[in-house]
Amino acid sequence: MIGLFSDEMSKLNLEFVEMGVNVSEQIYRATKSYIDHDKKLAQQVIDGDEKINEEETELENRALQIMALKQPLAKDFRLIISALKASSDLERIGDHAATIARETIEVKGNERVPEIEELLGEMTNKVRSMMETVLDAYSKDNADTAKEAAQMDLEVDVLYYKAHKLIVGVMERQTDTAVANASYLNVARLLERIGDHIVNLAEWVIYRQSAKLVELNPGKIDRHIVQKEADGLIDEKEAMKKVGRKLDKKLDEN
Repeated sequence: MIGLFSDEMSKLNLEFVEMGVNVSEQIYRATKSYIDHDKKLAQQVIDGDEKINEEETELENRALQIMALKQPLAKDFRLIISALKASSDLERIGDHAATIARETIEVKGNERVPEIEELLGEMTNKVRSMMETVLDAYSKDNADTAKEAAQMDLEVDVLYYKAHKLIVGVMERQTDTAVANASYLNVARLLERIGDHIVNLAEWVIYRQSAKLVELNPGKIDRHIVQKEADGLIDEKEAMKKVGRKLDKKLDEN
């Protein structure tokens, strides 16, 4: 029975990681379609969201079958619950990617602000790095790597702060391009939310090990650190160290 349960959990974890890789690709393709104004690619992302939804359903079905047939113990039960909860976060990330793709199709006009699009590209790279790190943490049950993934969200929040400030400034100066700039603002917000969902994934890795839910979002733990770094009052290295210490304290408290 133990061997069978282990085999089923290995399959479940593999399905989760594969779903995560597919979601990460959706993020990249969605943002690329938006920046390149590539409506064909955007439609592919929208169509691909159905596959993400199907993967979540398949994962849920496998998890429920394991619970029904294998009679898991408390620790094993946590592994299954964390997979179910984490897959829900992956599905939401996929939804956000599809929404970014819809912005590509719906927004008219060719107004371009290279500085904003560069920040959006940087945000995309950061959240994909977060995703890669958290999937590694999940597959290896590594709490330290999960903390590292959560800590990286600080830089996503800093980029969002900068993008928001820049976009609002452009909107104030160029009222005739307000719709296009509002779209920029929406995409930046969606990427910021993706970062938050990836932090949730990191928290589920911690839950798998400790049975405790711990807040790991840097922007919630220290509400001023993002603005300080974005405004140049503290450099990135020092900000990351400060956030790292607070995350360690959170984990120690639990």
